[in-house]
Amino acid sequence: MQNANSEFVLLTPIELSQRLNRTPLLSSRQMGWNGILVEQEQYFSTPGKEEKELPALSDHWLILPLGHPVYVSQKSDDRLHESIFQEGDSLLVPAGRPSYWCCPGSGSFQTQLSIHLQPELVEKVAQASEMVTERLNLMNHFCKQDLNLQHIAMLLLAELRSHGMMGRLYVESLTQALVIHLLRHYSEVVQIITSQNRNLTRTQLLQAIDYIHAHLDQDLSLVQIAEVINISPTYFASLFKRATGISPHQYVIQQRVERAKVMLLKTDLSIAEIALQVGFSSQSHLTQQFKRFTGMTPKQVR
Repeated sequence: MQNANSEFVLLTPIELSQRLNRTPLLSSRQMGWNGILVEQEQYFSTPGKEEKELPALSDHWLILPLGHPVYVSQKSDDRLHESIFQEGDSLLVPAGRPSYWCCPGSGSFQTQLSIHLQPELVEKVAQASEMVTERLNLMNHFCKQDLNLQHIAMLLLAELRSHGMMGRLYVESLTQALVIHLLRHYSEVVQIITSQNRNLTRTQLLQAIDYIHAHLDQDLSLVQIAEVINISPTYFASLFKRATGISPHQYVIQQRVERAKVMLLKTDLSIAEIALQVGFSSQSHLTQQFKRFTGMTPKQVR
């Protein structure tokens, strides 16, 4: 990106980690998650005063501490923020804005959760949620306790730690929930466009459902399903929920459980084999979801 006077370089998530000497303990970088990067990072807080000046970032950066409380001072948009940064807090650094950081090092290892969101994804979710995007800007927010934000972030961390056990569709659902929450609570302008009765046609809905049933054994994604009816993935998720009352991810899990129930009653396949054939990552994943939807375990049904 360039301006009229000089070249304006945005810092990527990889370059940010290198500049801050952060070591990812876990990363979604190789997991194919669309528009979002989730990393559990560890770093050593060197004794003495640590100061960092960061250029503007290419992605929105959400930080949640997972270790000991630390004092943090941040200057952004000519505003100085100071606080004790502890579990339950979060920091949001919007893309495209430089920031200056200062904190006294404690001489200990610290752990944090970093979530990077691509601006293009945020804009798509805003459009699919029928929000005006012309003046839509995420704001810097500093050390705020937000239980809903914390809950979504911890679900993403759990999915990262399980190496994507629940699948891409689940991650995409969490990502959309996270982005919508940020847009509603941490943006300068959130104006809802008047709904124009936009719905999936019966044919579109049936085509999407048929595709889901034909590919239940695969790691389905919103992109794959939405391509069948030629609409954007984020828009599809919104319209599908409007048509069925549940998200695509919830629908897929329900159908996998239903198909597993039939196979438990009508075949001699092992529970582990059935789990893989209906699209669950393992027998334990099937058991967890099966009990959630039916109140019984697969063994009890058989």
